[in-house]
Amino acid sequence: MTTTTDYLYEALHKHFGFDNFKGTQEAIIRNLLEGKDSFVIMPTGGGKSLCYQLPALMMEGTALVISPLIALMKNQVDSIRSYSEADNVAHFLNSSLSRAQMRKVKSDIQDGHTKLLYVAPETLTKEENLDFFANTNVSFVAVDEAHCISEWGHDFRPEYRRIRTMIDAIGREIPIIALTATATPKVRTDIVKTLRMEDPTEFVSSFNRDNLYYEIRPKGKRDDTIKSILQYIKTQPNKSGIIYVQARKSAEDIAKLLEVNGIKAFPYHAGLDAKTRSDTQDAFLMEDLEVIVATIAFGMGIDKPNVRFVIHYDIPKSIENYYQETGRAGRDGLQGDCIAYYAYNDLVKLEKFLRDKPVSEREMGMQLLNEVLGYAETTSCRRQYLLHYFGEEYHPSQCNGMCDNCRYPKERLEAGRELRQALMAVRDLKENFPLKTVVEFILGKQTKQLLDFGYDELDGFGIGDEKSELFWNSVLRQALLNDFLYKDIEEYGLLKISSNGHAFIENPGSFHITLNHDFDQELIDDEEEAAGKTAVLDDTLFQQLRDLCRREAKKMGVPPYVVFSEPSLMDMATQYPVTLEDLESVSGVNKGKAQRYGQPFVDFIARYVTDNDIERPTDFVVKSIANKSKSKVQIIQSIDKRIPFEDIARSLDMSMDEFMEEIYSIVQAGTKLRIDYYIDEQVDEAIREDICDYFMQADTDDLELAFQTLKEDDITWEEVRLMRIKFLSDNGN
Repeated sequence: MTTTTDYLYEALHKHFGFDNFKGTQEAIIRNLLEGKDSFVIMPTGGGKSLCYQLPALMMEGTALVISPLIALMKNQVDSIRSYSEADNVAHFLNSSLSRAQMRKVKSDIQDGHTKLLYVAPETLTKEENLDFFANTNVSFVAVDEAHCISEWGHDFRPEYRRIRTMIDAIGREIPIIALTATATPKVRTDIVKTLRMEDPTEFVSSFNRDNLYYEIRPKGKRDDTIKSILQYIKTQPNKSGIIYVQARKSAEDIAKLLEVNGIKAFPYHAGLDAKTRSDTQDAFLMEDLEVIVATIAFGMGIDKPNVRFVIHYDIPKSIENYYQETGRAGRDGLQGDCIAYYAYNDLVKLEKFLRDKPVSEREMGMQLLNEVLGYAETTSCRRQYLLHYFGEEYHPSQCNGMCDNCRYPKERLEAGRELRQALMAVRDLKENFPLKTVVEFILGKQTKQLLDFGYDELDGFGIGDEKSELFWNSVLRQALLNDFLYKDIEEYGLLKISSNGHAFIENPGSFHITLNHDFDQELIDDEEEAAGKTAVLDDTLFQQLRDLCRREAKKMGVPPYVVFSEPSLMDMATQYPVTLEDLESVSGVNKGKAQRYGQPFVDFIARYVTDNDIERPTDFVVKSIANKSKSKVQIIQSIDKRIPFEDIARSLDMSMDEFMEEIYSIVQAGTKLRIDYYIDEQVDEAIREDICDYFMQADTDDLELAFQTLKEDDITWEEVRLMRIKFLSDNGN
């Protein structure tokens, strides 16, 4: 099918309302309309979908679009239908449809109404469907997310390797267009070979997304990382974002934490039912949700143009995963922030998952993880690293501060002599080992592998032992980026010397590097700096709060410790809470206690902070999810049902001492417990009055002191302990 330029642009405007194509779209569409096979590599947000949607609408018959994600199919079909007068112009056929719905889809195809049919590869394997397509006018086959074909891809799906067999079963020569956003040279070769594409025309767009800002942050303790994420999101009010995590539980927990801190968020993972996932997607697209917290293992398939940030709470298992997931930000061309939290231990966990895999799969997985490690720790331009990985040349001067390393550059060191030593080490090892082994050779590490081959006897063994492992990793990785070395993908990433590298050995010159990030050390430095600024007790404020507590207690006719305990007052004099919400984060204070007693205290502290020009240690307070353990909830519910204490303790597998401590902590934090039903059977009425009189006059609720005072009246430890709980519950809550 040949088309004039005018006709093609008329079709573009008619079907989509656009006046111009983006990038290579026009050339790709013309190639497909002429019946030629096409291989398209176009970054996320570059307009891949249009490359097969427009030809499908222009050509006779129905185009089959093979897609791995049911969610993506629904999204794409809804998008096409929004441009058309009739819904039957596009359908999807997958396991989510009922028999009646499937019959309707096939009827629309036979009647010539449907121009695009989205199918999962599993759907094509069914004999009844293959028979149906053999008798259908299929205009062409589009293989979306084509990287799923390759075992070297980041999302390998075995059923994708059968696509060619399925196409052959349809029984006619049909043009194929394979499309992907991420493919290394090795993956590209694998896709073309597996699909047996006939001399395909390749269209490779730049992988550069110059509107995305890339940053890696050290990942410390969970609470610190969550706080960092919350602080960032608070700087992006009412903006849409995605947070990627490894585990479903993390998705659930982080979504809840965002919610309690005023951010509309919801988890998204494979453990949720289809309706919940669909409703979540729709809410995100309609902007009823600000943030989706999704597992890395579960593809979302959401085409939302105004995602302003993508955060990786857990580092992904490959550069391809990272590139595709960050590519969901800024599809509208405006800036998108891509922030990943990195800890080496996260990669160690991912390594463990590979241990039970076949050797070849384990080797591939390790190579992908090493690339992620290199990306995270590099101090070179991150954009250059990403584009180099996909085989694209890029100079850091073009980055314009759109990655953290270019925005905050580190000191550059002269390393021309060391580069030559590294290149010679690769040559000594006969270009037969990966980066890690080369570094071990340079450092003179007597590993079994190096000793078995006798490499410890070479002159170059240990030549760089005065430098650190971090230093040599930096030299070798930047030698790769600057084309002195390259990795042989076919041989699992063995280092080879390029022509530039051989020339440098013969005629060495200057070579500047920046040392890779040592995130573990940077985290220690940050923590030590924070420790230097650790909030300390303000003794002046503490004494004034004690006086205030006495005054407030006197007004209410209760001892001061009933209002707030001394540990709570000390925490206030350390954290300077100035709102009732802040006060809830103070030790021993729950919402009820804060509401009942807190206002005079936060007002007093607010005046004190202003009058003394104090910089509060927590400008950003993270609200935590209510921490009512299962045992606390069960205790409260059981006491409400008037169950004997011994039975409650037994059901929780607690000793009575542990059980009483738990009850004390519950009432001390501000929860009222009605325990008269148990005390009536355990403590004589006269003794109850004596103990209550004591606690009303005492300066503290210290149990040991109370018992020593009251034991002369034949009052037991157990009676004092029980009545202290009743006194606090009745008078303080």
